[in-house]
Amino acid sequence: MKRLIGIAAALLFTSNALSASHAADGKMAVIAAENFYGDVARQIGGDRVAASSIVSNPDQDPHLFEVSPAIARQIADAQIVIYNGADYDPWMVKLLAASPRPDRVVIVAADLVGKRAGDNPHLWYEPGTMPAVAGALAAALAKADPAHADDYAARLKTFVASLAAINEKIAALRAKFAGVAVTATEPVFGYMADALALRMRNERLQLAIMNDTEPSARDIAAFERDLKTHKVRVLFYNKQASNKLVQHLVEVARASNIPVVGVTEIRPPDMTFQEWMQRELDASEHALASPSS
Repeated sequence: MKRLIGIAAALLFTSNALSASHAADGKMAVIAAENFYGDVARQIGGDRVAASSIVSNPDQDPHLFEVSPAIARQIADAQIVIYNGADYDPWMVKLLAASPRPDRVVIVAADLVGKRAGDNPHLWYEPGTMPAVAGALAAALAKADPAHADDYAARLKTFVASLAAINEKIAALRAKFAGVAVTATEPVFGYMADALALRMRNERLQLAIMNDTEPSARDIAAFERDLKTHKVRVLFYNKQASNKLVQHLVEVARASNIPVVGVTEIRPPDMTFQEWMQRELDASEHALASPSS
């Protein structure tokens, strides 16, 4: 998968960046590759951590993100690093290898949920991922800062409890819409669609778009036919990576009165992870229940 470029320039950082393990204000420095993991770090660490995220702009195609020397220095300084894995952010592996530190803790979401390269990498839409990441982070923070272990445990408990509303919403939508056929331009929402027990179509075309390869004419025609003949109730599309083919398919869906739900790979900056997931579930419910579908 072609994900996130610009590694060569990012490796040009100075050796003095390797010595710091805490943020300037004495807080533990935690850096996340993607901002949804950064939000979890903020919620679990509270005022004991300085949490920052590398990929954080929901208006930017994350596939075109370029790492800078400043970001490389941030990673070198971090005591705890969180990234997705499953070949979604392979540049992190290279940057970590370029600044080895025996005291650094690295949390890889894919490892926690048993995913690897070749699997759908959009792990944050899998309901089990964030509890696993939060638990691993709370354990790492407690080990590094045992005096405040109870605080991290309490925040972890609060975080997990806050996911109950999301899980309840998933269960309600699954009970109502299980088996409904839907489609997508990329498998961004794939794990959540699985959790909702929706029946996903056109997966070959989704993989082609995600991997930046040319879909076959046969797959494009099948996708269009599903929209025009209402074999699917909803089209999900990635608002951050919309090429001409994606735009065309969205137009065909709208012309065919198929509801369209735009999802993103990056958390909107004005929302918590929980609020973001609730918003996308609400949009999905509205589309699935639409009489026009």
